[in-house]
Amino acid sequence: MNKKMTFTSCIKHLWPFLRPYRFKLFVGIFMIIVAQITFAINPSVEGMITTQLSKDVMDIANNIPGAHIQMDIIIQIAILLGIIYIIKTVSQYLMAFYLTDAIQFTMYDIRNAVEDKMQHLPVSYFDKEKTGELLSRITNDVDTLSNALQQTLSRVISAVCTFVFVLFMMFRIHAIMALIIVCILPIIYFLSRFIVKKSQPLFDEQQAKLADLNGTVNELYDGYQEIMMYNQQRSSLDKFKEVNEGMRVAGFKAQFVSSLISPLSSLITYLTIGVVALYGCFLVLSSTISLGQLQAFIRYIWQINDPISQVSQLSAQVQSSFSAMSRLFSFLNIESLKDVETKRPIKEVETIDFEHVQFGYGDKLLMKDVNIHVNKGETIAIVGPTGAGKTTLTNLLLRFYDVKGGSIKINGIDIRELSYKDLRSLFSLVLQDTWLFEDTIEKNISYGKSDAQKYEVIEAAKSANVHHTIRTLSHGYDTIVNEEGTNVSQGEKQLLTIARAILKDPQVLILDEATSSVDTRLERRLQSAMDKVMKDRTSFVIAHRLSTIVNADKILVMEHGNIVEQGTHQELLELNGVYARLYNAQFLSKSSNM
Repeated sequence: MNKKMTFTSCIKHLWPFLRPYRFKLFVGIFMIIVAQITFAINPSVEGMITTQLSKDVMDIANNIPGAHIQMDIIIQIAILLGIIYIIKTVSQYLMAFYLTDAIQFTMYDIRNAVEDKMQHLPVSYFDKEKTGELLSRITNDVDTLSNALQQTLSRVISAVCTFVFVLFMMFRIHAIMALIIVCILPIIYFLSRFIVKKSQPLFDEQQAKLADLNGTVNELYDGYQEIMMYNQQRSSLDKFKEVNEGMRVAGFKAQFVSSLISPLSSLITYLTIGVVALYGCFLVLSSTISLGQLQAFIRYIWQINDPISQVSQLSAQVQSSFSAMSRLFSFLNIESLKDVETKRPIKEVETIDFEHVQFGYGDKLLMKDVNIHVNKGETIAIVGPTGAGKTTLTNLLLRFYDVKGGSIKINGIDIRELSYKDLRSLFSLVLQDTWLFEDTIEKNISYGKSDAQKYEVIEAAKSANVHHTIRTLSHGYDTIVNEEGTNVSQGEKQLLTIARAILKDPQVLILDEATSSVDTRLERRLQSAMDKVMKDRTSFVIAHRLSTIVNADKILVMEHGNIVEQGTHQELLELNGVYARLYNAQFLSKSSNM
């Protein structure tokens, strides 16, 4: 992950997402300002009532002719106060509506941007990152930012406006008392800054621990069957407790240190309030200010304390949102895969050539000089021990990884000259670890051809020898595959993925250990289905059971990333090398088990 971003940099990255909704955002902010202006005016208007009443009472007490309580003036002031309250209420409603609309659209766009980024990252990135870490990006970090914008933003703006407007009104009443209030602000500022400097790294740690917690939960629930099978519930719980304890400690440190701002700021503020209130009483007694003005000023002291307290209380949320923004936008800044525009489209795959291909996952090369020539319609089998590089070879063909030397060409065109979409449209892939998503069986089969008609889906299922099985299900092709795919057997899932590959009608088919995890009876159904889809089609078959590839046009034998032998089944047996030893070992093993 890139290094931590500055606050200014985070705002610069956030603004492009806010810009399309800036009108609603600015209307919402303007309504905050209107609400805070009315909030600042209220105490002065209320003080006018107190001043008028005290004046009338004093006039009556001094026996001034015609003295009485002037209810008409008080009613007029009360009506004015009511209008101010109405304006305040309406502005708060409009503020909530426009800000919420703008912010939720912004979050919608950010989530889409995160998902889009994931779709354009190299496979190597996902090899290094935990699933929980990725989930944390699109859920926790986005939600943290959403809450900050939805709640914290309006409260911070309100606090700033309240502070400015209230301070202005306080200076209008009495400059010296207002200056006493101003004197405490630098103290609170430097105190808050010191605590924030200490707590910000703790909030970064808290977000990182949350990502670790998500990753651990995801891992434990993915492997819950193995956990139950091997009676590892206690060790799994202990692992979770350890990560959870790290989250608790990190959360406590961040929240505790941040929470120190509020009580310390309040202590300073209350001491100042006491001094100002005492001084104000002497001013009223000396007739320097009126009783209503002192009432208003005391109200203003409480009002100016509110934004200080709010900003202090919001410190935790602001710092959490900053950490979330830093992680989000650092992720969005990761360099995406660079695609190209296809200049020479390929309609039919005539030849595929690996020419002096070199590749390695780090600095050390796994493949040093791989050369393969494949003609249209040929079946190429790839065999070898675990870790020999069989799947890596097909991953290079699909450009999940790029070669570090040499080239791979289709019809003489380097695959790096094709866009990812155009290149991968030529292939279908059937893996040992099948992947079905939570939707109907029909949608799963038509995943590679979303515009397929129902009859096409059925024909593909028939070709894959799975149509009869689907018909026996309670809802047929409308049966929902659950989230983990546990309501469909492993063999049925494999047949469904083969049906998916058949429906796409690819130029080239890649079968990666497609029959290794099923029994012999089901293997015959799978092999029959694969024979249909492979007929007259260029195919790469990664095989564990060598009996399934004896009829391949060419067999590639791999060891340590390189091709050590290649030829037909018979040629390789006559060579009496690596392939012959592998085949004879499987044959003898099968015979001894019979």
